[in-house]
Amino acid sequence: MASEVLGIPVKTDPLATEGKAGLVKAFQDATSVFDSSGLCIFTSFAWTLADIQPQIQAACEGDWSMDKLNLMGERIWNLERQFNLKAGLTAKDDTLPPRLLKEAAKTGPAKGKVNELGKMLPEYYELRGWSKDGVPTADTVKRLGL
Repeated sequence: MASEVLGIPVKTDPLATEGKAGLVKAFQDATSVFDSSGLCIFTSFAWTLADIQPQIQAACEGDWSMDKLNLMGERIWNLERQFNLKAGLTAKDDTLPPRLLKEAAKTGPAKGKVNELGKMLPEYYELRGWSKDGVPTADTVKRLGL
């Protein structure tokens, strides 16, 4: 994530779990907008939505404020989730290889640690407005106009 590697928007500890779900959601929503704009997704490691908002506003008719872009990114991510659910994927697929969840790292800064996805995923679902099963709630679907 840009926050861990480049400190964008703020530097975060790659080993910390607190607040990570919110950063992941924000990054996913932003990269959805980048991807939809036609810009190279790798620019999202150096640019923020605030950097590309004027470009989108100049190129596209209508209101492309920061609020609108954030909402668009969230809508895209939820549409993708709905597609994946209809294709048969479930919350059980929101995981990592067992080795990363059960075997402690043998070397490096994470030595002795395992990924704490189980702690972060419920918070992520809640921030997304999804059920405990990873399904967008009726309120989320309505709010996003999906």
